[in-house]
Amino acid sequence: MTRVAITGLGVVSPHGLDANAMFDALMRGESAVRPVFPDLPRPAAAATVAFDESPWFSKLQLAGVDRVSQIAVAAADLALKHAALPREARPEPGRVGVYAGCGMGGAAALEAAYAAGARANGAPARIPPLTIPAFMPNAPAAHVALRQGVLGPVLTYSVACSSAAVAIGEAAKAVAAGEIDLAIAGGSEALIVPGVVQAWQAMQTLGAFDPADPVSAARACKPFAAERSGFVLGEGAAFLVLESEAHARSRGAAVLARLAGTGLSCDATHLTKPDAPGQQRALRQALRQAGLAPSDIGYCNAHGTATKVGDPVEWEALAGVFGPALGDLAVSSTKALHGHLLGATGALEAAITVLALVRGQLPPNGHGDAPDPACPLNLVRTPGTAAPGLRAAISNSFAFGGTNSVLLFVRD
Repeated sequence: MTRVAITGLGVVSPHGLDANAMFDALMRGESAVRPVFPDLPRPAAAATVAFDESPWFSKLQLAGVDRVSQIAVAAADLALKHAALPREARPEPGRVGVYAGCGMGGAAALEAAYAAGARANGAPARIPPLTIPAFMPNAPAAHVALRQGVLGPVLTYSVACSSAAVAIGEAAKAVAAGEIDLAIAGGSEALIVPGVVQAWQAMQTLGAFDPADPVSAARACKPFAAERSGFVLGEGAAFLVLESEAHARSRGAAVLARLAGTGLSCDATHLTKPDAPGQQRALRQALRQAGLAPSDIGYCNAHGTATKVGDPVEWEALAGVFGPALGDLAVSSTKALHGHLLGATGALEAAITVLALVRGQLPPNGHGDAPDPACPLNLVRTPGTAAPGLRAAISNSFAFGGTNSVLLFVRD
């Protein structure tokens, strides 16, 4: 099978649009989480993106293009620029594919439509006519394909919190099998709107904080900590450029890392409660595909949502697979700092994992001042931790519905 190279990264993140600057902020332990929607009945916090769409869209082009598609177009464009891939240097358009993850689609468009209907008071509601194409979950992938002239497969994966990781894994399989030469793979999510936030509040899964204290909001997500109470929502987009290694070498591209293994499994036990055996199957599959042993892996970007139920299950899964090597595996959940991007989180965390390999540095596990004894992991506790010998790392994404995705990256 063809080896798959990562040659470009593009992010539109709560820490900005420059991937290296984002990683620097994470290394400093900076949280992008802030209070949002002060008029809601219950306090809410989230990590939002400061995004100016004008470099990518004119005002006329914005009609019917939800924020979730806007940031996808930007992140994909930044990834291709980072890979030094102008159109004339790419394979023929039919040999290029877009693989995108999106959990919920255009939340802003849907919220606006509902609000318009609520304001009608019996009169005919003036729903924006492009609401449907704006909120459909495959809109981000379609807009990326339109912008980049992609004529190969353009696919959307909606698998809750594993969406973008699954998309990247499926893109890698297509490249490795020779179906395409180049994939633009990642995900996008933009759901920080009042209705969605309140829906998550109703599930009682969001982290608690003091609404009068911005510092408390910034520290609301505490993965693997004894005092954890849940996650915080985030928004953003991230895309990776995947090429066959032969294609990348032929054009003199800088290979950031290789996607050497992917794991994909389903728990088939519960819609929302995670299952350690299911996660273990995905972890073992990724290791087997890469031809690596647990002791070869130096870092894990954990799913780590900071829920009471989820974190111990992830520890159990890692312990069951890594065994005695678990103590040498550095672990952190960067969700503490950038929030949980749901359908896009696997792509952003994949980019962070690749940068950890490139930079030889480990982003910290934020706000876990008192780790939970029930999750005895080797957490990265100190900002600025160097790992010059890091050669292999994994990124975990575990979803509602029971889908588990593991991406294993190596740097030769």
